[in-house]
Formats: sequence, structure tokens, C-alpha cells
Amino acid sequence: MAHDPTHLEPALALANFLQRHPRALVLTGAGLSTASGIPDYRDRDGTRRGREPIQGPEFRRSQQIQRRYWARSMVGYPIMAGAAPNAGHRALAALGRHGHFAHLLTQNVDGLHQAAGSPNVLELHGNVHGVVCMHCKERFSRAFIQTLLEQANPELANALAVPLPDGDAAIEPDALQDFHLPTCIQCGGALTPDVVFFGDGIPPARTADALARMEDADGLLVVGSSLMVYSGFRFCRLAAEKGKPIAAVNLGRTRADEMLALKLEESAERVLPLAAELLQAQAVT
Repeated sequence: MAHDPTHLEPALALANFLQRHPRALVLTGAGLSTASGIPDYRDRDGTRRGREPIQGPEFRRSQQIQRRYWARSMVGYPIMAGAAPNAGHRALAALGRHGHFAHLLTQNVDGLHQAAGSPNVLELHGNVHGVVCMHCKERFSRAFIQTLLEQANPELANALAVPLPDGDAAIEPDALQDFHLPTCIQCGGALTPDVVFFGDGIPPARTADALARMEDADGLLVVGSSLMVYSGFRFCRLAAEKGKPIAAVNLGRTRADEMLALKLEESAERVLPLAAELLQAQAVT
């Protein structure tokens, strides 16, 4: 099959990197999911778009902030729920099945890696499709909570708003005054999405698992992340300290540009399938 040489050259470079480092750790970010219709956080310079995100401590102590979060989530979640894996997600699943890397970590909370067929995905920041009661710790599916939200707030059920990352949406403050919060059906407690908010730390057991995977890896491939958040950038620092090569597929600059052995300013949904195709062809021959 003929390929555009402008994409083939970076795909060859990526395939060579994975061939040389079969135990690589792959770390993915929001840029991988943009082709699935989920907006990312930053522009190509790594500058965050829009208003400041909700902070975890503020969410837990303020019912008004909980109201803002759940109202915006109620309107934005259907976009997240309807998103499907793109060619980049599917290529990573195929590369993993064929043994071309060892570990997959993601900063994303959309669940699209699992939907594409990738096993043993470590979600650093949790998964937006789950909800937890802050009092009794009962767990619920986000889809179930969506039905409660729509029943209690029918005036917002069909609202249109600009989608934002993580199932959020731009809703004006005056639309929130009469918004009814969802509560736990077991104890009546307040609910939180099963994600790591800004201002909160990744749970210690999850951090330990991620660090063990980095220790086991022989290289690091970053896909679709500017690495501006330290929870992702730390893996570049760890790899660099151990002399493990780092490659990145990202449209725009990253916080780790000076550490990279290979930088491909390419869209993941184009270059990853080509690299997977090249590696599978080489494995056959």
C-alpha cells in the first residue's frame, strides 16, 4: 500500500524506536483523544485553554462548586459517553498485542484505551465513567448518575453547550441556581467522579504501580501530552535519570523537549497506525 512520505518517515522512526525498546512504557495524554471528539486542555505552546479547573479540596467543601461541576458534567457527559476509540487508540492496542511495548499508562479519564482493546491500562487520573459516594464509598456508573441528573434537572436535559475536556461543558453560572445535585442512593451522601481532581494527589498504590512499570521499562514513549502536569512529566525525569531513551508524538512543544531522543510533531491517529503496520509487516517477514 502506498503511503504519504511525509507521514511514512516519522512512522519509520517510531517503529525503529519501538523495535529497539520492546519493553517501553507508553504514556498517553489528551492529544490522543482529540480525534475522538474530546477537546484537549492546551494549545500547541502548552498553555492551558479556558478557565481554571475545579480543585479537589474546593469541590469537597463547597456545595456550590459541586453544583457547578455536576451541571456542567450533565450537559457535557453525553459527548464523552458517545466517543469511540480512534485509529491511534486502536493502533496502540494492536502494538500492545504484538508485544511492541510492555506498559500503558494514561493521563486520560475517557476509557477509550480499554474500548479499543488494550488490556492492563493504568489510568493515572481515574475514569470519568465511575462515581463514588464521598461518605459511604459506594460506587456507581456515571451512566446511572446521568439518569438521576436528568430526572432531577429536566430543564438542562437537552441543553446545548460548548464541550470541554473530561466530559465537562461550558454552562453559564445563572443556569446553576436551581440545579439539583445527585446524591448517593444508599446513604444520601454527596457524590464525586472517580477521577483525580487538580490539587489532589494520585492514590499511593496507583503511584507505586506506575513507578514500578517505569522501572521495568527500557524506554518511554509519550503520545499526545504536553507533559505540563507533573504527574506525567515525572516519568520523563525518571527515564532520563536512568538513561532510558524518551520519544514523543505530540503536536506542539512538551515540557520534556530537551530530554527527548525522538520528537515527532505528528497527529497520533496518523503516525501510530503506520508504525503498527510497519512493525507487523516486519514481524511477518
